[in-house]
This record gives sequence, C-alpha cells and structure tokens, in this order.
Amino acid sequence: MSVVLFERRGSVALITLNRPEARNAVNPEVAVRLARAWEEVKGDPQIRAAVVTGAGDKSFCAGADLARLIPLFTGARAPEDEWDEALRKDPAISDRALLREFDPEKPIIAAVTGFCIAGGMEMLQATDIRVAAEDSKFGLQEPKWGLFPISGSTVRLPRQIPYAVAMEILLTGDLIDAGRAYDIGLVNRVVPRGDVLATALGIAQTVAENGPVAVRAIRRSARACLDLAEKDALALEREFGMPVFQTEDAREGPRAFKEKRKPKFVGK
Repeated sequence: MSVVLFERRGSVALITLNRPEARNAVNPEVAVRLARAWEEVKGDPQIRAAVVTGAGDKSFCAGADLARLIPLFTGARAPEDEWDEALRKDPAISDRALLREFDPEKPIIAAVTGFCIAGGMEMLQATDIRVAAEDSKFGLQEPKWGLFPISGSTVRLPRQIPYAVAMEILLTGDLIDAGRAYDIGLVNRVVPRGDVLATALGIAQTVAENGPVAVRAIRRSARACLDLAEKDALALEREFGMPVFQTEDAREGPRAFKEKRKPKFVGK
C-alpha cells in the first residue's frame, strides 16, 4: 500500500500519510508522493478543499525520517533508490511536500491525532483550519537534535500565535498538549480521538459547498493582507474581492437565496 493515500470524497480530497509504524515520518518516498498529492489538489478544479491526516492513532506526522531523509540532505548517505534520486535532482520537493513554498490554493483542514511534531508541526502551520484529538501533542524538537525547523516555522509560528509563546515552542523544543494548543490559537477544535477525521471532513464539506471562486479569493486575500498596513491591505482586498462580483456564482447565490433553495455553484 502507498505511503501516501489520496482519496476523493466528492469535491473534498483526503490525503493520508500512511507510515503508522514510523509515526508517519517523512522519508524520501513520502516527500515525493506528498508533493504530488498537493500538486493534484491545486491542479484539479473539481477539488474545492482538502483534509490532511495521518494513519493510525499514534501520530499525525513525526516530521522528517532522521534515518533516511536528513542524512540524504546532509550528504551522510548516497541515493539508494528512485525516491532518493528524485530528491537529489529536485531538493525543493520536500518544501512542496510540507507546503513551505507551495500553495495548493484550496482550503486545507488538518485532522491531527497523536504526535504533530517537527515537519508535521511545520505542515500544520500551512493549513487553514485545524482539528485535534484530545491527546494530541505539538512541538518543534529540532533544536534538541541540533537542527533547524527549516520548513517555515520561524516565519509562520510567530505570526499565528503570540510571539513569546512561539519563541518558547521554537527555542525549548518542548511539546505542548491539545488543550494548550487550543488556548494559544494553534488549533480550532479539540475533539475526542474518534471524532477527529469526521469533524475535519465535515468542515471541509461545508467549505466545499460554498462558492469556490469566493472561497479562493477570500483565502488569497486573508493570506496576502496578513502583514500589510491596514490602508494597503484594504486596497489589496478590493483587488481580490471585486472580480468575484462579476462571476456566474455571484449571480447564482443571491438568486438561490431569493428562491429559498441551495445554490448550484459552477466555479466561474
């Protein structure tokens, strides 16, 4: 069975890291297949939202496989198979896999059970909505091993949660539990373990039923305006928002409201 599973549930894509025996750690094959999965989410107009999760009940993702992935990057071992060779030829594959410099341009919901650490925690920060099990653990343990969280955490985490809290997580490498993650705004919901995936899929389905042009524009605007001065952000927001009103979906939505029926959005 593949180390990354890709499933379509209507207009929602479900991506599952499938190495439960290794806490869903990212080895070269996972990196390549995960990058391809995100590219498919971006390229398929029928996909309107995505859920990412990990197989098993022990880990969402424990980050990079320290025995396989990191030694390949440091030169401690030579390429041994097609996945190693793919990463050797294109090291940016790992960036795309963990969403460091690749945006699928669709809303992404994370469904976290167990450990979400290192690269898993970094990928989490690139998602839009996050659901966690009550016993989940979060952290960036790279400094404990003399490593750097290179997939975006020093940039994203201080922007997403209070600066001092972010720095404690970044510099100590200590783990926090789901309750603390919720309190600091790192995750949206904390639910019983058995409800995590269903909750995430439910949110994704709600998003997917909304006007896809509007959803993409709202997401792009929120991300692009995040660190701009208010005046500049408001101007940019208008650039993203005004074209939405010229779409077929923008005519269909109010018409459906008036007719008291569910809108039939076509994505244009």
